[in-house]
Amino acid sequence: MTHLSESRKQISEWIADSLQQKKNALQEQFRTTSNPIGYVVVDNLLPTDFVKRIHRIFPSTEHTEEKKSIRENKYIAYQMNRFDEVLEELIYAFQEPNVLSLIAEICEIEHLEADVNLYAGGLSLMKQDNFLNPHLDNSHDKDLNRWRVLNLLFYVTPDWKLEDGGNLELWPNGVKADPVTIVSKFNRLVIMATHQKSWHSVSKVVADNVRCCVSNYYFSREPLLESDRFHVTTFRGRPEEKSKDVVLRLDSMLRGGLRKLFKKGVRKNKHEYKNPKK
Repeated sequence: MTHLSESRKQISEWIADSLQQKKNALQEQFRTTSNPIGYVVVDNLLPTDFVKRIHRIFPSTEHTEEKKSIRENKYIAYQMNRFDEVLEELIYAFQEPNVLSLIAEICEIEHLEADVNLYAGGLSLMKQDNFLNPHLDNSHDKDLNRWRVLNLLFYVTPDWKLEDGGNLELWPNGVKADPVTIVSKFNRLVIMATHQKSWHSVSKVVADNVRCCVSNYYFSREPLLESDRFHVTTFRGRPEEKSKDVVLRLDSMLRGGLRKLFKKGVRKNKHEYKNPKK
């Protein structure tokens, strides 16, 4: 057994131990929030020193891909072999069978599947003035074979506070109502359901700091809701952004219409890990 596989195994055991200790409470939290957006928050997921190390080896924004538009302003990285190998080990620890099965039990989802391609997953960085508007995640995986059902977000920036901005927002009553804000707190894991009602966003970063996040998506052969239908990533304006909301709704309609004509998209989404070892 190689050192790297031991590292991945060790990290997955840490994750599984944290989840197991809080399993009953997490199941109850997911159940009570499931109408309409099920989610759980797990603090102190991993050993503090290890998470501080993860933060130290995160790439700088200069070594990532900027995504800047009316919809969002952030930095992403998914070609994991370009960075410290421990980052890749952490990401894939969340996909180990012991972790996957526990999360399936907590969220009561049968036949949960991880995504080795990191389609839309990987690393996310947001610095001052970056944001992510309210949106619904793309309903499927890259090949349109599986439904996207869970979003896992693990935050690793030390001392992140509510007033720093850059926090996860859930909109259980739609984007015209007030959101539920979940602080992007150090060593915090958030697991949230993704379906046609799971509007979420990231508030604008106020602090002169970088919010670092490790993300994974889980998939299933069946959607979470019977009412779920295929859709592209769909953006809306915030309640105070009335003109922007009109533009974003038209933009989503246009992109959705194109996907109905071109099932695989007009151009290939390059946000996918091309693992040189495979």
